[in-house]
Amino acid sequence: MGLEGFLERVRERRTEAGAPATGPSPGPVFLIGTGPGDPGLLTLRAVQLMQSADVVLYDRLVSDDILRLVHSGARMVYVGKQAGYHTRTQDEIHELLLEFAEAGATVVRLKGGDPYVFGRGGEEVQYLASRGIRVLAVPGITAAAGICAELGIPMTHRGVATAVRFLTGHSREGAEAEASLAEAVAAAADPHTTLVVYMGLGTLPKLVEQLGAHGLPLGTPAVAVERGTTAEQRVAFAELGGLMDATAAHALRSPTLIIIGKVVALAPGWGEWEAAGRPRELAAAAWSARAALPDAAAAVLGRASAAAEEGEGRRRGGRREAAREGEGAAAGAA
Repeated sequence: MGLEGFLERVRERRTEAGAPATGPSPGPVFLIGTGPGDPGLLTLRAVQLMQSADVVLYDRLVSDDILRLVHSGARMVYVGKQAGYHTRTQDEIHELLLEFAEAGATVVRLKGGDPYVFGRGGEEVQYLASRGIRVLAVPGITAAAGICAELGIPMTHRGVATAVRFLTGHSREGAEAEASLAEAVAAAADPHTTLVVYMGLGTLPKLVEQLGAHGLPLGTPAVAVERGTTAEQRVAFAELGGLMDATAAHALRSPTLIIIGKVVALAPGWGEWEAAGRPRELAAAAWSARAALPDAAAAVLGRASAAAEEGEGRRRGGRREAAREGEGAAAGAA
């Protein structure tokens, strides 16, 4: 069913449910943080809303395990973005959210991590609220908290780290943005501050150079984590000066979180890496407690419903369809 057909069906359903003859009132929009990837880290509120939404717009960072928890009757719309390729611009995402809400649909917007931590949630709330749409944000465990807990890294620790700072490797272009980032890096070059960098692989060489230039020792413990808290998690420990080599040796890809600071040395994995002679590559860690835990979704919600399993193929197809549309548009532009 096409988009217009789906919207018309939503309008009809709202009218049958007793909406005014003048048309249904706008539906609510819920911005939901899905955490770093492990469905066991979702909030109860998030799952409740995923089970009742009419339409779900989801990002690239939302894991397939989490998408399986969306009920099979929801319309799934992939709006993922990555470097060099956006299936939808941010303005287009705003317009889609508004269109679905104005049709009377209950709209869920799934975002990796927390919607208000480098998730552009504030922009979406401002856009919708200014047009009379009710919006509620449901917090998620941000990647920094989830991955540090996974690895056993306390972001603050008495006598070791008294502050933590979040930075993003993705920033607006231009001299002003560059100056703002340089200022933030300078403030973070403190041996008693834990620095967490989201999406930082592309800017890692510049980051290491600037931190060193501002006095942070290149021997500072660091770790890069790809797809943390998921079955695809990969971890590269290194001192700051060797972090670029370590990420290259592991061929880490986005999404990767980078953690820099003395607290990294408190992780069990750091001790394992040192005991192994600080190799450039280290086998998958056996010290993660998550592997021993039962499946959270199955334990709390019961076994996955047949409808949810059937919906998985539909969701994967949605990602592929969006990718094909983007490739076709790019070819046309060329």
